[in-house]
Amino acid sequence: MRSNVFKGYFFALVATLAFSNVYIFSKAALNEVHLTQFGVYWFAIGFLVSLGFALKNKKLSQLGTLTKKQVRILVILGILEILTTTTFFISVNIIPDPSVTSFLGNMFPVMVTMGGVVLLSERFNWIEAIGVILALAGAFIISYTGGTTLKTLFIKGTGIVFINAILATSATLVVKVHVKKLSPELLGLNRTAWLLVYSFIMFFIYGQSFIIPVSALKNIAIGSVLGPFLAIVSVYYSYTYIEASRSAIVQSLKGIFVLIGAYLFFHTFPAQHQFIGGIITVIGVLVMTLAKAGFFRKT
Repeated sequence: MRSNVFKGYFFALVATLAFSNVYIFSKAALNEVHLTQFGVYWFAIGFLVSLGFALKNKKLSQLGTLTKKQVRILVILGILEILTTTTFFISVNIIPDPSVTSFLGNMFPVMVTMGGVVLLSERFNWIEAIGVILALAGAFIISYTGGTTLKTLFIKGTGIVFINAILATSATLVVKVHVKKLSPELLGLNRTAWLLVYSFIMFFIYGQSFIIPVSALKNIAIGSVLGPFLAIVSVYYSYTYIEASRSAIVQSLKGIFVLIGAYLFFHTFPAQHQFIGGIITVIGVLVMTLAKAGFFRKT
């Protein structure tokens, strides 16, 4: 039992580190290429790696035993992943500092917690409520510009991050219910397959070229292995060993890793109020997830 818990936290840490680097390498690549060019190369590499991993672990045999319900789940997840991933990379492309995007992304675990309460009848206590309030307050501080109208109230891209959080929450709740019936390898492969097909469609609609700078290709290659493959599969594996709420404890530190990576890679640092707001969101998510995992319960 203790071994399984250790494995769960290990996979959660791997996923957090891998996904933190997605912000960095995707931002670097998107600074050089069109979003549709980026998508084709990013998910082509991710699909090939995921396919190889599924073949190695002999998980493709599951395709022949899928029920109609499981096929519907994979289709629903595919559509949700297209919407979620598109809004994610649009927000990365719009917001100059990837650490700001990451801090705003802490709205996602808040929505997962609320979604679990509403849809999965999970328990919710007052300590979690404090965490939620802190996380939302921090997100407001980060995105607030001092404007007086709805259009100028928040920084550009805030709405996209909010929509992304809603879509990602929907996909996560579906995975939480069905991850034990569908292998992480199959879920990861399903995700990259849908996104690759969608990327090709958008690529030809926008009439882009396959020729991109070598530097962009390097960043895409590194990021696509870390993101569409390693981070996603690791998250799914962590869910098989520990509760999603405990996995989220480790994942809540993502903003700190992105902050360090953005400073080292781009030499950027958020504005003072954004940094303070970002730390508040991290504290809020950490309090919320620790409470959800039962760390504040009396023995």
